[in-house]
Amino acid sequence: MQTNLAPQYQGTPEGQEAEAILRSCVHCGFCTATCPTYQLLGDELDGPRGRIYLIKQVLEGAEAGPGTQLHLDRCLTCRNCETTCPSGVQYGRLLDIGRGIVERQVPRPAAQRAARTLLREVLPRGWIFKPAMKAGQLLRPVLPAALRGKVARATPPGRWPTASHARKMLLLDGCVQPAMAPNINAATARVLDALGIELVMAPKAGCCGAIRYHLNDQEGGLDDMRRNIDAWWPAVEEGAEAIVMTSSGCGVTVKDYGHLLRHDAAYAAKAARIAMLTRDISEILCDFEDALAARIDSVHARSVAFHPPCTLQHGQQIRGKVEGLLRAVGVDVRLCADSHLCCGSSGTYSLLQPELSGQLRERKLAALHATDAEEIVSANIGCQSHLQGGTGTPVGHWIELLDRLLQQSSQPSQDQARRRSQAPGGRPHAAA
Repeated sequence: MQTNLAPQYQGTPEGQEAEAILRSCVHCGFCTATCPTYQLLGDELDGPRGRIYLIKQVLEGAEAGPGTQLHLDRCLTCRNCETTCPSGVQYGRLLDIGRGIVERQVPRPAAQRAARTLLREVLPRGWIFKPAMKAGQLLRPVLPAALRGKVARATPPGRWPTASHARKMLLLDGCVQPAMAPNINAATARVLDALGIELVMAPKAGCCGAIRYHLNDQEGGLDDMRRNIDAWWPAVEEGAEAIVMTSSGCGVTVKDYGHLLRHDAAYAAKAARIAMLTRDISEILCDFEDALAARIDSVHARSVAFHPPCTLQHGQQIRGKVEGLLRAVGVDVRLCADSHLCCGSSGTYSLLQPELSGQLRERKLAALHATDAEEIVSANIGCQSHLQGGTGTPVGHWIELLDRLLQQSSQPSQDQARRRSQAPGGRPHAAA
């Protein structure tokens, strides 16, 4: 695609990157066929190709208006188009550039500004969000149905392992996940503990930066990223093997730290190192497939429908690892029709675009229910919460299922060992 950037963007980092991405697009239209919002709305400007045109016009000097902003806002950033694109167009990065420029040009109505400010100031701060979620959970029975669906049911975190191991990995605790589903990280720690790996959290690490960055507070998002790098760096220098991600939405962002901070002289090298060390938990555990299969009794396995988040299959390009691992331990894993399509969660999208998000959830749940699975598992807290708000079928993280299978499989052997250690009178046998 030929471009002619306006003078104010020529030679700038965002202008150079955008121009390179625009020139890689050949306008074949393959992306349109897999765009969820185009499927719902049937508007070329609500598909990747149309949005690319809008961003190109703005970069060439055309004045953006509320219509341009609306079409860019409606994008889920699911990046299905990137998976489909034969030319390798990095649409997600172009969209971030376009949204940032349009945000500076087009003032939002007061209600939109207030909603976005609330989201980017509350969600990334666990010390605010956690008590707010607890309050919502206490009031959940009397909340309106629409709001009740956004409040996760209170669940206990479970035991965190206390054993020390020579092998150590870092964990991003995250911002909303510890309040909404605290057992996910605890389950991850228990599974890795069973494999001889200690999971360590850096207390000062927090939100990965995605929330603020994708709400067009890009400098605020970069500050969140720098804080995490500072928090992790001592452990990295001490030899931590990896930085484990249990939320694919966080994982896709942290893996991009090297790119996002490439122009920051103080952080560029560290950010690249952090990105290289970052692994989704499925990437870690696929190397332990045989060990896990040997520990798990398949009699405890059940049928599950796996919903692969867009941030896992399109953002990180990880496909098949979760399904393969669960099948190896005896789980009947079922993928629904159109499993490549977004469920409508997409970070804060379900709050800012509730109508479109709700339609996509209904379509996704209908397909998941058609598998007749006993439960639904995913790999991202946003997807889990969004799907659970529309169904009575249990929705959880696949690592919780794996942890449960390990515990159920180990229980009989523990009971048998306990019985063998007891004499007929109930006293332990004397040591030989």
